[in-house]
Amino acid sequence: VRTDAFKFLHQENLSYDLIICDPPSFARRKSDLPGAYRGLKQLHRLLFRRVPAESLVMTFSCSYYLSGSAFQKLIFQAAQQEARLVRLLQRHRLAFDHPLNIFHPESEYLKGFLLVVD
Repeated sequence: VRTDAFKFLHQENLSYDLIICDPPSFARRKSDLPGAYRGLKQLHRLLFRRVPAESLVMTFSCSYYLSGSAFQKLIFQAAQQEARLVRLLQRHRLAFDHPLNIFHPESEYLKGFLLVVD
């Protein structure tokens, strides 16, 4: 399904066993971070509220300004607020065909997690 995730998650209970959550950037500038954190956390709360037990969730953030540790923290906070046990199976970053430019740290923008939601 490719649609507005917020609308979809408000309307549907999910019966999929694999969900890929790959939204557009929520923080294009550093000043966007507070709103991005809130928005991504709400998105994950809705997702955890709707997915069945034993679902796999691949979730991504494509914002340089949101660190991997902050992204992981908001995901785990969302899971806790929805009383869901979430286990981290894998961390994902840019593939080797996207080398990082040491003079352009913003090129390290993609981060993702493969989760199992119990």
